[in-house]
Amino acid sequence: MNGNDPFEKYPEVLDPKHVKEILDIGLKQTYELLNQEPKPFHFIKIGRRFKIPKQNFIAWLQGSSS
Repeated sequence: MNGNDPFEKYPEVLDPKHVKEILDIGLKQTYELLNQEPKPFHFIKIGRRFKIPKQNFIAWLQGSSS
């Protein structure tokens, strides 16, 4: 870890708990974000589980289109 990338400690595929931590919001707000239409960023849903590619989430967070 070189300390330059604040997302370095997170896995390549994020879970809602990671999104919650990064955005410093509650879990309810995290799931509200993930259930918005249209989707704010690309993710996949497997059953009731959300899997978010880290690069897509970072691009959205930084204002880039994903």
